[in-house]
Amino acid sequence: MFHVNLPISEIFYSIQGEGSLSGVPSVFVRVSGCNLRCHWCDTPYALNVAQGKKQSIDNIVKQVLSYQCQHVVLTGGEPMMHPNIKPLCDAFQSHELHITIETSGSLFLPVTCSLMSISPKLSHSTPNSGELLSYAKQHEKNRINVEVLNKLINHYDYQLKFVIDGNEDLEEINQLLNQLDQFSGNKVMLMPQGIDKESLSITSPIVAELCKLTGFRYAPRLHVDLWGNTQGT
Repeated sequence: MFHVNLPISEIFYSIQGEGSLSGVPSVFVRVSGCNLRCHWCDTPYALNVAQGKKQSIDNIVKQVLSYQCQHVVLTGGEPMMHPNIKPLCDAFQSHELHITIETSGSLFLPVTCSLMSISPKLSHSTPNSGELLSYAKQHEKNRINVEVLNKLINHYDYQLKFVIDGNEDLEEINQLLNQLDQFSGNKVMLMPQGIDKESLSITSPIVAELCKLTGFRYAPRLHVDLWGNTQGT
């Protein structure tokens, strides 16, 4: 049995709102702590490790299994900054669960994973005002790690999700893709930036047009459409 701990922000049952598994009922395990500070982060309550409650892997697995759901999503924060997600993923695999890990792709751990959902942070994510401004230099330094991105793409089934603020983001995406060893175009997804319905109503049409232009897939944010900016959904 596993007696190591992880700082957990919340565990809840919902539907996957983003990426190729959009609409699939899933149990979400949100780990506290993140190495980045995106200015538009929609889960600020999970940025710091101290914000989470330490839970044993046994307890986490017990809660996940109580929902009798085959899909579990490790999200954050940034799950890949916690070495103890390795035994957690092993425990999930022993119960034959489909494991999605949602990560920025800036850190690497050799974990067991069914789908690596990678969301590299573009330059518009860097804080430029407010209380997160003091993190700007650290965020800008750490937000892209091409070596880690290549490892993740080479070792896992993956999807690449890019949050889009406007048309100008496309050039930055193409520059990053050109630095990768390999990638499949049908695994690249463009997702509108917005933590509420009003914001998405502005960015979604822009992203749809970019998908038509590039052939990349449109990634909805179903949880925002259904419940807005509500914790635990």
